[in-house]
Amino acid sequence: MGDSSQLSQSAAAIDLAAEALVRIWTGPQNAPGVPVPATQLRVLFVVEQNGAINLSGLANELGALLSSASRLCDRLEAAGLIVRESGQQSRREIAIRLSPDGEALLERVRRERQDQITKVLAQMPVGARQALLTGLTEFQNAAGARSRPGTPGSEQSFSMPA
Repeated sequence: MGDSSQLSQSAAAIDLAAEALVRIWTGPQNAPGVPVPATQLRVLFVVEQNGAINLSGLANELGALLSSASRLCDRLEAAGLIVRESGQQSRREIAIRLSPDGEALLERVRRERQDQITKVLAQMPVGARQALLTGLTEFQNAAGARSRPGTPGSEQSFSMPA
C-alpha cells in the first residue's frame, strides 16, 4: 500500500473519530443551561484567550465583519458575560474583557466537556489512552494549533453570523 493511500485511510479514520469528539465537545455548549448560542460562546473563548481585546482584534480573530462582532458583543454585554472598558493606550479604544459571570460560564462548559471526555476515556485501555494523547499532541504540533490548555479551535478563522 502506498504512502498516499495510507494517508487517505488515516484521514478517513480520523474524520470519523473527530465526529465523535465533536459530538462530545459540543454537547455541553448546547445544553439547556448555557445562556448563549455557540457563536457567542466562541466569542467568549476568544476574549478569554486574549485577556482583553479591542473590537477590531476580536473581529479579526473571529474572521467576522466589525459590525457583526459589535452586535455579538452587544448581546454578550447585555447578558452580563463581558464588560467593555476604556483602553489603557487610548481612551477612544474600548477593551473587551470577560465578566466574572463570563469566566464562570466558560469554566462550567470546559468542566462539563472534560467530564464527558473522561467518561469516554475511562472505557479505553490505558495504552490506548496514552497512544491517543501522544497522537493528538503530535497532530496539534503538526497543525500549528495553539498550545494553551483549554483553548478551543486553531489558528484558522471562519465566518461568524451575528
